[in-house]
Amino acid sequence: MASFFTSVTDEQAELIKNSPVFFVGTSAPTTADISEGLGPINISPKGGTRLHIINSNCVAFLDYTGSGNETANHISAGSPITVMICSFEEDDAAIVRLYGKATITPIDQHTLGKELLKNGSNEIKLTPRQVIEIQVDKTTTSCGYGVPAMTYVRERRTVDRGRQYKTNKK
Repeated sequence: MASFFTSVTDEQAELIKNSPVFFVGTSAPTTADISEGLGPINISPKGGTRLHIINSNCVAFLDYTGSGNETANHISAGSPITVMICSFEEDDAAIVRLYGKATITPIDQHTLGKELLKNGSNEIKLTPRQVIEIQVDKTTTSCGYGVPAMTYVRERRTVDRGRQYKTNKK
């Protein structure tokens, strides 16, 4: 059963700080058309960058180029945002979700821009695009029993970039 909180707890912060990947979910207005580059729901894995805790009701991350800018487009259209962090540790199953509203800021205009750049990926050879800052309204913690136990090997490198699923095969 999930537990609800009005801010990030110390236990949640520990999982957030140690997680090499998190997931961001946003939604487009119901009139959005996927052919316009705005799918109805966008879920993006974020690796190579950490979720930075500004305070118990505010987090931020460095957003990279490399795919569409759908998360930012949804945020600009007023979408709420959900961030999900999972424990993949064998003996510590957990899921933390953060719910709130986000803002998009150019890196050089964000107060943490330089710090986030210092803690960015050394492996991802993509250009940092912007800072996404999230005002957290609510958090939940749930069991995480459905999340497999996995071992973190390393960040992806440019040479790991797969193309198999990107081509249009008929």
